[in-house]
Amino acid sequence: MTVSLRPAEAADVPRVGRLHHRSRAAAYRDLLPAEALEVPTADMMADWWVARWPYERDTHLMTVAEHDGQLAGFTYLGPDEDGDPDAGELYAIHLDPDLQARGIGRALMVDALAELHRRGFRRALLWVLTGNTHARRFYERGGWRLDGTHREVSYGAVRTPQVRYARPLP
Repeated sequence: MTVSLRPAEAADVPRVGRLHHRSRAAAYRDLLPAEALEVPTADMMADWWVARWPYERDTHLMTVAEHDGQLAGFTYLGPDEDGDPDAGELYAIHLDPDLQARGIGRALMVDALAELHRRGFRRALLWVLTGNTHARRFYERGGWRLDGTHREVSYGAVRTPQVRYARPLP
């Protein structure tokens, strides 16, 4: 499978929002009630990314993966949201649900780690839903380890626990 990675452009951002919605719905369908996944809708996610991206593009990077000219996945990374100057954060890595297990996620993760290193960070962080064993296995195979930090986030009215993973950067 041939996959190309490149920095996102403005025209990609609405497609990223719609893919983000599809990816979340597929990944979290067994973890969250259906009503928690219905809002935001795909169009709302597209609008959210379109509104967010211009304000963060100087400090954050969105990378898109394409396969056969179609959006296959994306990553979004930047500085640690808690302000640790040595840590960069992989905020999002999402794939088209129909294209999982084909090496696209791995290529995106390797690229994101290299970019965080290029930006001068010494370690990488990411958050994952505690019950998302599929994602957790993926990250653990990629060298990520739990660092003992926990939090809860809301998906609609549903409070969901997350755990944080970390890994050193070369």
